[in-house]
Amino acid sequence: MKNVKCECGHVNPLGTVICESCGRAVGENSKTNDLLDMRYEGTARRSQVRNQTIIDKIWNFFSSVKVGVVLIVLALIASAIGTIFPQEMNANLDKPANIYYEEKYGWFGKIYYLLGFHDLYSSWWYILLVASIGVSLVICSLDRAVPLYKALKKQRVPKHISFMKRQRFFNQKTVGNTEKLVVLAEELLKKSRYKVILDHGSLLAEKGRFSRWGPYVNHIGLIIFLIGVMLRFVPGFYVNEQLWVKEGETKVIPGTDMQYYLTNHKFLVEYYSEEDNEAYKNALEQKGAIVKNFQSNVTLYKASEKTLPGKNPELIKIKDDEIRVNKPLTVDSFSLFQASYKLNEISSMTLALTKKETGEEFGEITIDLTNPKDVYDLGNGYLVYLMSYFPDFVIKNGEPATNSPFPNNPAFAFKMVTPDKPEGEISFVAIQQNLEPMGENQYKMAFKNADFVNYTGLIVRKDLTLPIIAIGGAIFLIGVAQGSFWQHRRIWIKEDNGDLFIAGHTNKNWYGFMREIEKIFAGTEIPIPKDQGLEKEKKDTTNQGVDSVG
Repeated sequence: MKNVKCECGHVNPLGTVICESCGRAVGENSKTNDLLDMRYEGTARRSQVRNQTIIDKIWNFFSSVKVGVVLIVLALIASAIGTIFPQEMNANLDKPANIYYEEKYGWFGKIYYLLGFHDLYSSWWYILLVASIGVSLVICSLDRAVPLYKALKKQRVPKHISFMKRQRFFNQKTVGNTEKLVVLAEELLKKSRYKVILDHGSLLAEKGRFSRWGPYVNHIGLIIFLIGVMLRFVPGFYVNEQLWVKEGETKVIPGTDMQYYLTNHKFLVEYYSEEDNEAYKNALEQKGAIVKNFQSNVTLYKASEKTLPGKNPELIKIKDDEIRVNKPLTVDSFSLFQASYKLNEISSMTLALTKKETGEEFGEITIDLTNPKDVYDLGNGYLVYLMSYFPDFVIKNGEPATNSPFPNNPAFAFKMVTPDKPEGEISFVAIQQNLEPMGENQYKMAFKNADFVNYTGLIVRKDLTLPIIAIGGAIFLIGVAQGSFWQHRRIWIKEDNGDLFIAGHTNKNWYGFMREIEKIFAGTEIPIPKDQGLEKEKKDTTNQGVDSVG
């Protein structure tokens, strides 16, 4: 890598467009008279001068603004597609996701599932896309902000006349007492809150430099925001799980590392009546029952630290509570929200081992549909083996299967062993079905009764990333305000052999900057700079008109 030497003798890093010392254009840019590109003060950027190693190529790829924009657009498109159908975590699925999306939404739902859109924010490719946006923001910022900071920090006050002539605002005038005019300009600019530096007849007035860092503050805010989003995939930072608990059941709260348990004592549903409010009368007549309140009466427990590994935990009661809609149960950083319910769900079924010919019963078995046993011993040599259990029975491809783990339509395959049939007989029992797939049996499993229970559906939520996301969002808004409502304005004045040169530059709002200069120097001999960019546009428009006439 060779450095670039300017006519003034200063040695600049390779890739420099404007000399760091005098302001002359160097390299190919010195062969034209076009206005100087001042976005990065003409400094050398790493992405423009290095392309040798694989690290350089990766750096150059992610330093491109176009690449960053494409990544953001892809993330927005993916996020939009993710809203077409409900996400798995919010859909209250009663069957496996691959079956649910295909059955409910057809072939498109199947593709939706296969591409991971059903659980978009946890899919590996979406996480990689978000991480790529973060990498792009970091590299884009470093590639531009570091050279810009160095250039602005050590900018020289005296500038070559060619530098001033190639600014958008420029003018020169032959006047007397140029030194007094420079001093006068210093006083007037200080009154307008400019920071002014004088150096051997040259003046630099500057204000609003901090606005140049607005986009990079935006980047910092976005990076922090993305870090907060990425932390949602780190265990312990974010939990959003569904918990179904039937009345009388105790379950571990998901995401708590087996520390907290919940017992659902009773689930209650209250409905509006005409006595509550006359306004509900029409609604009740049209829609029937309208839920007024549903709640779960629960007890929260914590597992004792004295519990031995492999043993059932010793539970320590923390408190009794009532979980209602918009009134969650909170413990540590977890919140349990009342989200759904199921009424009168089958919890257990009782069947009797019966001899078909005489109807004689040899004992009953009660099957807990959430935790069935493998063997039921009725005594006297009568045994019932539960060979298969299908909580939500369906026939798929000619074979019995289950649609979901919930006991919506339970079915069983039994092997019945009796003293006179020690080899056993096979029976398949479902609701209103009693099949004998291996031939006619002497015994059957006869349905006796079923117990029903209410389930409460809770959402377990923990989010330690919200403060990080909020901080990132706040910093981003600060950057937006910083870059939108202020401008970086600079004025250079140079006196040389009776001539007074003046140039100006701002990163935005050229019209407002011009009005400010006119106001500051009104009534003085200091020349008002002309807008060379506007004059060039007018000239180009005139030439185009002449060419079209010709």
